Amino acid sequence: MYKQNPFINCWAVMVLFLLIWAVQYAGAWGRVGHQVVGAVAENHLNRKAKKKINEILGGEALATASTWMDEVRGNPKYRYMSDWHWVTIPDGKTYAQAEKNPHGDIVMAIDRALKELGSHQLSREKEMENLKILIHLVGDIHQPLHVGNGTDKGGNGTRVKWFGKASNLHRVWDSEMIENTQLSDTELVLSLDRVSKNKAKKLQNTSIFDWARESMELRKQVYAIGDGNLGYEYASQNIKTVRKRLLEAGVRLAGLLNEIYG
Repeated sequence: MYKQNPFINCWAVMVLFLLIWAVQYAGAWGRVGHQVVGAVAENHLNRKAKKKINEILGGEALATASTWMDEVRGNPKYRYMSDWHWVTIPDGKTYAQAEKNPHGDIVMAIDRALKELGSHQLSREKEMENLKILIHLVGDIHQPLHVGNGTDKGGNGTRVKWFGKASNLHRVWDSEMIENTQLSDTELVLSLDRVSKNKAKKLQNTSIFDWARESMELRKQVYAIGDGNLGYEYASQNIKTVRKRLLEAGVRLAGLLNEIYG
């Protein structure tokens, strides 16, 4: 009679747990999206801020540092940051009116990182960590589905087909529309609109709450998915918005960093 190996059973349970955890917390602009935000920000840093940030990150580019929060998700040491990538604000409510997540959210995390970095009282390790958090989350809050409506886990629960393959709405906005352009992060940055100093200043003269509200205002457009079979038509209708949000995130991130370090 076949006898099950308890080690194999334990391993199977562990793998299943990790898969469930990955699905539950799947999200954030994909690697290319975050690197685009970081590269755009770097292009808009003033000389003093660029020098200081280069020292803090040990020469690591903002584009590279931008993906750190996703890279450490599987590390138990950083599990407390899992809920910081998103916020739930139901339709018709403001952030102030919405029920708060006791584990924190993206608005709280950005605000905390800004205050701690602005204090200039952090150890080098803590400053580097807060800087990487800020770089990542400013990108995330500009992805419309990171400001969820409370019904489908920010689009993760809305199943769709992307060019005939099973997917979900969050993944489409995180990475699949960007991947469909077949552009690298460098090529995508070069293809974005140029931003004048006046336009940059206007974009930067906004708050975290404005960024969240802008993402909420895109919901009607984002959820216009018809029968859920998405492809060229949906991509053509929305890729301009993806590009716009990446550009806005990068320019606004640069504004914050120039204010802190410039």
